[in-house]
Amino acid sequence: MAAKSDGTAVSLQNDIPPACLPGLEKRSPQWRSVWKEYSLLDCCWTLCALLVFFSDGASDLWLAADYYLRQNYLWFALTLVFIIIPSVVVQVLSFRWLAYDYSDANGSGTAAAAMVAASNAESHFSTKDSDQRGAGRSAAVTGSRSSAESCCRVCVWLFQSVVHVLQLAQVWRYVHVLYLGVQSRWRGDHEHKHFYWRTMFENADISMLRLLETFLKSAPQLVLQLSIMVQTSQVLPLQGLSASASLVSLGWMMASYQKALRDSRDDKLPMSYKAVVVNMLWHLFTVGARAMALALFISIFQLYFGIFIVAHWCAMTFWIIQGETDFCMSKWEEIIYNMMVGIVYIFCWFSVREGPTRCRLLLYSLIILAENVALTAVWYIYRSQRTSDFYAVVVVCVVACSYALGTFFMFVYYCLLHPDGPVSGAYIGCCDVQVGAVSDPCVSSPTSAPPPLDAVSSPPRTLQRTKGGESVPGGDVGDVFKMRTLKASRTAAPRLIPRTEGPVIRIDLPRKQYPAWDAHFIDRRLRKTILVLEAAAPVTPRIQYRCLGTPKEVMEYETTV
Repeated sequence: MAAKSDGTAVSLQNDIPPACLPGLEKRSPQWRSVWKEYSLLDCCWTLCALLVFFSDGASDLWLAADYYLRQNYLWFALTLVFIIIPSVVVQVLSFRWLAYDYSDANGSGTAAAAMVAASNAESHFSTKDSDQRGAGRSAAVTGSRSSAESCCRVCVWLFQSVVHVLQLAQVWRYVHVLYLGVQSRWRGDHEHKHFYWRTMFENADISMLRLLETFLKSAPQLVLQLSIMVQTSQVLPLQGLSASASLVSLGWMMASYQKALRDSRDDKLPMSYKAVVVNMLWHLFTVGARAMALALFISIFQLYFGIFIVAHWCAMTFWIIQGETDFCMSKWEEIIYNMMVGIVYIFCWFSVREGPTRCRLLLYSLIILAENVALTAVWYIYRSQRTSDFYAVVVVCVVACSYALGTFFMFVYYCLLHPDGPVSGAYIGCCDVQVGAVSDPCVSSPTSAPPPLDAVSSPPRTLQRTKGGESVPGGDVGDVFKMRTLKASRTAAPRLIPRTEGPVIRIDLPRKQYPAWDAHFIDRRLRKTILVLEAAAPVTPRIQYRCLGTPKEVMEYETTV
């Protein structure tokens, strides 16, 4: 079976080519395939995320009302702007996604054809004739739709419209994640896996929406309230509550986003909740120090603060674009994504490019440290006369200690709790060239986790011209091209291997490299098609992307040899 997504072929087949999974048959029996489940901790984490969302929004609204009652209309207006505009942006984006997910206008013929092909147990389904084969059946399905179903759809649209007008799209999506997660635990084996897929998709959506909202709303709100506190030299209870809620929301969403991203990728080990908490503390303290430094500077130089922010954003955006990210499905979406990440880089580090990040993270941390020191020093020198020396020293110490604590938790995360294991000698130099640990980018499935360390996708482990009767999983392909793998002293958690039996959904796209989401999480047409294929298949299929080792690459490699 197959369908199209922006010209991308999707097919459902019953085997997987050996070239994509080299040496699976000779791996140690300690690698086994295990299905992930929506646990009680996942449910508690989602409930806590709801609590963080409500506390952040409610405290901001309460503070805005307090400013209005105190007749501080400027602060009231600024506080309200940073509440309304980001919320409207998120609601529009959420409703756009929802409209596409619930629409049958696109791909109905493909979906119907896929369903019929699955029921007839066909092993291959070409995208070339999917529209023609599905056109007649699509009309029949549409004609047989009952009036009750149409009424139900109208009610769904009305309910979702009301939810989004009331700015509660995030609440609905969190509740939906809880519902799907609970259903995945209560249902049978096949339905359990189907609901788990939907849970992962919905979790990805709410993570991206909330991350966007926090850096459009919570981060500016935090800087605004801190600057008001510095200017007035007093801290109102509601100001402290609002600033604390915004800071917790920022740290929470950075950690929650990373966890959701790793959970969605079978080529990456998931984050434990201990690692998530430490990751949250890392971002909470570093973002707190950064926001405090910005607030100190804006309390003295408002115009220069705007120039500084624009210059920093432009420099960070150019750095991100220069890194050639691969997050979105189109070029213009990629540019918008890079601009949004530039806003994130005003406050904290955010990995956007595939590969080890030690060198880039070190450079970014040094830049932020230098800026924080400069901003705080300028405030200390040019502060108002009514600010006592004791108060100024205390504020400077708070900024320094907060950044130091954030750096400490960052080292704890990378050295002790990183999902791939502690940093050690298995990485070479500043740029973290890791030897002997690569993963197969072809296979992706919620039922599997990354292959063992010896899996290679491109170029092939054994060339057709140089191999003998059988391939050598160890990697020795001759006297010239011989790779010596270092014994990794990095203690990694037990890994899982992808299963190789049963049907597989093949996507005619190279797999996006971490830290990008897989294409079936970003492309909603592709996601909808996969859900149809998965629901129609008698056995839950795997997802496989196009292998990087194409015949052309093999030919060029052999010519070089």
